[in-house]
Amino acid sequence: MTRFSFPPVGDALREPNGLLAVGGDLTSHRLLEAYSKGIFPWFNDDQPILWWSPDPRMVLFPHKLKISRSLRKAIKSAHYEIRTDCSFNQVMLACAAPRAGQAGTWIHPQMVAAYTALHEMGLAHCVETWIDGELAGGLYGVALGKVFFGESMFSRVQDASKIALVHLVKQLQFWQFGLIDCQVRTDHLASLGAQEISRTEFSQILDALITIGSKPGSKWNFERI
Repeated sequence: MTRFSFPPVGDALREPNGLLAVGGDLTSHRLLEAYSKGIFPWFNDDQPILWWSPDPRMVLFPHKLKISRSLRKAIKSAHYEIRTDCSFNQVMLACAAPRAGQAGTWIHPQMVAAYTALHEMGLAHCVETWIDGELAGGLYGVALGKVFFGESMFSRVQDASKIALVHLVKQLQFWQFGLIDCQVRTDHLASLGAQEISRTEFSQILDALITIGSKPGSKWNFERI
């Protein structure tokens, strides 16, 4: 196996914020090495692979989740079903679909193949909201130790992705996860209780919560639902 290492995250550029390295590949081994250090890939399909570790970092501590009154009402509705790890490829492709005001997507076939490989290892997971037998919304990400690294989410029906997120957070609390990585700030995430912390604090939390290779991965089953 080829040995490699990423530069220290403190070497990441200030502008563009967090750019740390260029090149390499998206093998499962390299992705797991990256995530264990708080590094993630993000690039367009006409670019080389770009690796990022922004400062500050957007995170959601599970116990700080905010649920609005309208979302709470939607969650209490009996008109949806939550599934986990049933349609990973469909979720990724739905997240990659064109969105209003967005040119192109960073979830191109190379990324789909890479994260599908992690999913088959039991390390990448999806949470799905189904309504009337149709996939209405969901999210996917990578779980290492007691950290979930959120990658993307989508909705075809209002609040469908938020419903999936709430069920994810409640289950992660039950499993005693300590952190959900949201990568960079958005108003949408902030409205749900996510906050920015320094890269130094983020790295310290990862060191405390992540263990790689201690247990084999497996498909998720939400015990509390």
